[in-house]
Amino acid sequence: MKHIGKIISALLLFAEMCALYLLIPHITDSGMRSAFFTPARAVAVVAACFIGFFLFLFINVCPRLTFDKSAGRRNRILENGAALLQLFLATTTAGSVFVILHSLFLQTGGSGLGYGIGRLLSLLLLVLMESVLFWNGIIRVYTTSVQLGIKWRVIGIVCGWIPLVHIWALCRIIAITANEAAFEKEKYLLDQTRAESRLCETKYPLLLVHGVFFRDFRFFNYWGRIPYALKRNGATVYYGSQQSAASVANCGQELAQRIREIVQQTGCEKVNIIAHSKGGLDSRFAISACGAAPYIASLTTVSTPHRGCIFADYLLDKIPVKVQKSVARKYNATLKKCGDHSPDFLAAVQDLTASACERRNGELPNQPGILYQSVGSRMNCASSGRFPLNMAYPLVRHFDGANDGLVSVESAVFGEHFTLLTTEEGRGISHGDTIDLNRENIPGFDVREFYVNLVADLKEKGF
Repeated sequence: MKHIGKIISALLLFAEMCALYLLIPHITDSGMRSAFFTPARAVAVVAACFIGFFLFLFINVCPRLTFDKSAGRRNRILENGAALLQLFLATTTAGSVFVILHSLFLQTGGSGLGYGIGRLLSLLLLVLMESVLFWNGIIRVYTTSVQLGIKWRVIGIVCGWIPLVHIWALCRIIAITANEAAFEKEKYLLDQTRAESRLCETKYPLLLVHGVFFRDFRFFNYWGRIPYALKRNGATVYYGSQQSAASVANCGQELAQRIREIVQQTGCEKVNIIAHSKGGLDSRFAISACGAAPYIASLTTVSTPHRGCIFADYLLDKIPVKVQKSVARKYNATLKKCGDHSPDFLAAVQDLTASACERRNGELPNQPGILYQSVGSRMNCASSGRFPLNMAYPLVRHFDGANDGLVSVESAVFGEHFTLLTTEEGRGISHGDTIDLNRENIPGFDVREFYVNLVADLKEKGF
């Protein structure tokens, strides 16, 4: 039933195109003989043209024949774009078969210059109509889809010039965007249904703390679509905003100051920290060494290397010091331009080694009255992650065992409760997947729903 609108649209368009293909040659041929256009026939032709034009226009605006508002505006545009591409593929295929069969077996009557001109005009009109359908659909999905990414956008452009291959590419684009639209619509309806329950309205606000080599930029959220999903379900969200690359001690001090500012400005008394990667180490330092403990209700670390990475020790041992310093200088100079006041690339990397984490674990005891818990993930193969995680995975596996492309499962375990994220079949979950870095809908794992449930659990525990 959910496809009935698109089926009706396809049938109407196909019927309209067949009618144009059959009638235009006869109209032009009769018109040139001045025998067809009596006043009554002229009115009928004009009326038919207007009806056909507005039908075609309406289907281009609303290809599913419904003004469904049960999803966000962006998702409605995406859903209609995918539907237009489906209509294009269906009507182009059916129309091509009809034209070929008619030309070979069904063509009757009609000859001369007028009929030939009419046949050419009808073909040009059909091509124009199909072009409108295609470009209307492709522009919509290219400008609204998240799941297409750069990869499928480029494939679509390149393969669009290769016969037969372009059909395969178009089918893949339709499948990806249609599935995305359906998935996002379900999530929208789910959030609408539970809006009143405000699952994520915790007693204390959330503080999301980013990992190394990233910052909390306004136009590129480190946490992907997660903050929006949390806010839709009642959460109050703040960000750590510490430097992208500095020592754990320096970042911890910045976080402690940030926490005090939030508490003083809002009167919230405490915050619930959710920290990713090195952000978990920064948060632990802020709590245990910088006096932030009285202001913390809970700390949830996600993919944090609490026991460090043996792989990092190996790299620092093998890469010449001169090369390390050269890379550090270039990185620090770039990050200063992006807002870091005193970036220290080498200090950040050195603090992720197994030796540094072992020493620090003895210096940073957990504080009483704070809920400590952790989340880790596991990739199932190197191809599960995007660059550079796909390159790092086998190396980290060699030194540290099962991992997410950067952090081993064993190193991520911390606190009173540990949750392992993976998929039994397929790709598994990478270091970037745990923060929705690539905005990818992963079969078997809904990262936004995971965080909604995580925060809902904090609320249920009184935090």
